Amino acid sequence: MTDPLHRFVEAQQGVWEAALAELQAGEKRSHWMWFIFPQIAGLGRSPTAQFYAIADIGEATAYLAHDILGPRLVTASEAVLAHAGERSARAIMGDIDAVKLRSSMTLFERVTAAGPFGAVLDAFYDGERDPETLRRL
Repeated sequence: MTDPLHRFVEAQQGVWEAALAELQAGEKRSHWMWFIFPQIAGLGRSPTAQFYAIADIGEATAYLAHDILGPRLVTASEAVLAHAGERSARAIMGDIDAVKLRSSMTLFERVTAAGPFGAVLDAFYDGERDPETLRRL
């Protein structure tokens, strides 16, 4: 049986290090948002967004518990959080991906209160969770 999260692991191969470096530098420049900070299904309209959409809270829980994906999500979120008070989410991610980041953080905060997800929302979005993500959960 194929691991349903394999699509994320495969997509991150050869991209993860560059994505993390961009986040640490405070400026996202390349295209990896869908599989580094995934969102709940129903938000993205493009085929890529739909392919990498998280089906439900169960899949989000599995993503966070995954031995590769979970630690990478935490590390990427902490890299964003390191810029709190210095740069906005829009300055780091760009306009569209800043919206996606809020959605992703809202999703994964619902999986666990531990971790940096709520802190990212508090620091960059005045604590406002994404209502569309919450509605779909």
